[in-house]
Amino acid sequence: MALGGGFARGIAHIGLLKVLEEENIPVDFVGGTSVGSLIGAVYCSGRSGNEMKEIASHVRFRTFARWTLSRYGFFSNDRMENWLTQYLHCSKFEDLKIPLAVVATDFKTGEPVVFRSGSIADAVRASCAYPGMFQPVEVDGRMLVDGMLSYAVPTTPLKQMGADRVLGVYLSAHWVQMRGPRSPFDVIGQCFSIAQDRMSNEWKKDADLIVEPNVEGFSYDAFERTPELIHAGEEAMRAALPTVKKWLGMTEPTVKPTLRQKTGPKAEPQEIVPS
Repeated sequence: MALGGGFARGIAHIGLLKVLEEENIPVDFVGGTSVGSLIGAVYCSGRSGNEMKEIASHVRFRTFARWTLSRYGFFSNDRMENWLTQYLHCSKFEDLKIPLAVVATDFKTGEPVVFRSGSIADAVRASCAYPGMFQPVEVDGRMLVDGMLSYAVPTTPLKQMGADRVLGVYLSAHWVQMRGPRSPFDVIGQCFSIAQDRMSNEWKKDADLIVEPNVEGFSYDAFERTPELIHAGEEAMRAALPTVKKWLGMTEPTVKPTLRQKTGPKAEPQEIVPS
């Protein structure tokens, strides 16, 4: 499972993982970018889908963000470390129940930085350091920012870990609706959303299946809409179940998903959107 970024919209990842758990479909590797790394870390530490749903119901933007006056960003995400200490069953990658890859980006060189060992909190904070909003995070002498600049959906690191089939979860909706931006953060977010769309071919080549929960209309800080976001993830995953069960040789359900199959000179991953 490759879980992409999207701030509060990333709560939809919980819905997908919850459905897989209910269907007894195992996940062997998880990759996370930005909020996807946060959800992935909690899941890989051993939390169930229902536990994650309960935890998410209490989360708000201020849970992770602390206002600060700095030339590097409007907020610090240092509160995330205490939150992870509270809800993770371990602090090191090596102790996770499911192998996890967390993606960040080296601010100076632009190179992807993939964490698979050491402190989970440091890696997740770096992966979530959205430029302009959150300050960069220094890890081992490197100044790191959001992993979305490297892999909007971290499919490639999972292939490198040995995954045979990679399901990528893309939260593709733009932030700004017809009413226009509410704040500078909406401007930053919309620019990144546009850039993500332009760079999508880079990670799609390593995705065997792409699932896009319907998160249109959810703002970056819509944490109060957690039940709706989880439901969107559940719907998207249920639409994708026939393909996933086929991979595993399991009996397919009678309800078929809506498939959008790309064509071209090279085989492309299927993209699934809920009917």
